[in-house]
Amino acid sequence: MDSKKEQLLALIRANPFVGQQELGERLGLSRSAVAGHVASLVREGRLLGRAYMLPPTQAPIVCIGGCNLDRKLQSLGPVQMGESNPARQRETPGGVARNVAENLARLGLPVRLLSAVGEDAAGQTLLDGLQRLGVDVGGCLRLPGQATGSYTAVLDPQGAMVLGLAEMSVVDALDAGFLRQSAPLRAGAALTLFDLNLGAESVALLLTEARALGRPLLAVAVSAPKMARLPADLQGLQTLLLNAGELAALVGTPVESEADFQHAWQRLQARGLRQLVVTRGAAGLLYSEGPALHALAAAPVDAVRDVTGAGDAFAAGVAAVLQRDPQALGEACRLGQRLSALTLQTDATVHPALSPEWLAAPTHS
Repeated sequence: MDSKKEQLLALIRANPFVGQQELGERLGLSRSAVAGHVASLVREGRLLGRAYMLPPTQAPIVCIGGCNLDRKLQSLGPVQMGESNPARQRETPGGVARNVAENLARLGLPVRLLSAVGEDAAGQTLLDGLQRLGVDVGGCLRLPGQATGSYTAVLDPQGAMVLGLAEMSVVDALDAGFLRQSAPLRAGAALTLFDLNLGAESVALLLTEARALGRPLLAVAVSAPKMARLPADLQGLQTLLLNAGELAALVGTPVESEADFQHAWQRLQARGLRQLVVTRGAAGLLYSEGPALHALAAAPVDAVRDVTGAGDAFAAGVAAVLQRDPQALGEACRLGQRLSALTLQTDATVHPALSPEWLAAPTHS
């Protein structure tokens, strides 16, 4: 091998429990020199922190953001504002980053979630459910004295959203300090995805890291008001997923005509964004390819049961393709559409029928 550092890594691979004293003796190095090589390997993402944790054979997709309970109240008749409306209620796991992570895990991909929950029964249930699916939740915060976040969606009889109410203050703990501490857990990621429940300081840090280290970074919008959390300089952000309303909020002008969309994309390119996807519901979507935007028709849906989670399924499909081919945005969008259409046809936030076979199926139109 061509360096002591590579020899040291080979010894750790052979025995992850080897001590620094033994490593030094076998390589003719002082303990301080061994510690220096270990620190370097951690920074490079080739070791994951102390105890010589080796990264998985396949690099994980890291999802950062919300993990909460979704409460869905669906009116049994036309919604009358200011009145009491008969409804039925369901409660499911939710949160954009959490939902994306579950979708990816069901697709058979290695996933790590970085989120925050309260030190309560709801938070434990959420994390236990993800662990059973194979999601790495070891880096999630469990905060005493705080309640796990919640999102309440009021739906009309057809499953379309009338109103959404989010109490996500626990996510504020995912600040820049937390991200710096969790850097070793993100260093070896195939792709990092974050939702805009993160604060502006955390978003800026992720973009700075991605810009400096050349790592693929994907952002998922969550609402028009939170678009202000993206900085003016978008260099470092590979891909941004949002809807037309969120795009209008980001660029500060109405976006209605095809010319409006194209102009908005030009403005975001000038700010440093590399790829853009704009979802438009039944009208399909627009995705960027170089300076142009291309349209994709919506995937067919037999009957919409519930819109909640469809956007997160779409984001998971996009991430699943881009983590292996960052330039295949059209293919990524087609897979995302198929997963979104599947989710629209179930009451579940994440469709339980998802499996690795969905990645093997052709996505060309």
